[in-house]
Amino acid sequence: MSIVDTDEPLLKVQNLSKYFGSRVGCADVSFELWPGEVLAVVGESGSGKTTLLNCVSTRLEASAGTAEYRMRDEKFRSLFDLSEAERRFLMRTDWGFVHQNPADGLRMTVSAGANVGERMMATGDRHYGHIRSTAIEWLGRVEIAEDRIDDQPRAFSGGMRQRLQIARNLVTHPRLVFMDEPTGGLDVSVQARLLDLLRGLVTDLGLAAIVVTHDLAVARLLSHRMMVMKDGRVIEHGLTDRVLDDPREAYTQLLVSSILQV
Repeated sequence: MSIVDTDEPLLKVQNLSKYFGSRVGCADVSFELWPGEVLAVVGESGSGKTTLLNCVSTRLEASAGTAEYRMRDEKFRSLFDLSEAERRFLMRTDWGFVHQNPADGLRMTVSAGANVGERMMATGDRHYGHIRSTAIEWLGRVEIAEDRIDDQPRAFSGGMRQRLQIARNLVTHPRLVFMDEPTGGLDVSVQARLLDLLRGLVTDLGLAAIVVTHDLAVARLLSHRMMVMKDGRVIEHGLTDRVLDDPREAYTQLLVSSILQV
């Protein structure tokens, strides 16, 4: 995997915090994300990683801090100052969001082809033949047979649903993709196949991505950099291989050793 050569990051996050009353969701998180870079956010359940992801993706309102995104006109905009219409447009075009439960990211009662085509139509494509041919192409890219294009996702296995959700998100060639436990709940063999697929697509498309996962193997395979969270705070941050092979913090050492002992 290689990071796109550019002088400016795609995303700048500074001192981002979210509080739920007196409880800390995440606190004082800062990082930059560059085009083509994959950042993994790891930690145990309750560490704050999903709260952070939801704040950065504007699905959740932050309590403090800033998040600035470099738009296609090369100007940085504060994500928290965007209108609702502007946020929805970003989610349909420049961003993708891959949920742990694919049913949260798919329309379960329309066909696989319509799930992919709907996102294309949201960006202005109205030519039925082009939409269908592109949907077929993308189903092939995520290893779903062409003859399943008119089947509904509820007829698919969990792994197929997740691959369809990926196709739906990537068909518009977003620049940034958020992934929340993208392999969670899948059998080990299905996870391995999905990870190989994701790694190939991220590299081929030059995507920037933030991947939330509790699985360090997922982080190693997909990411360039890693942030380790505990109690809502980032306690270690660095190149993925460095963090996993030479963890400096005791908590990170425990995470790594627990995987090695499995």
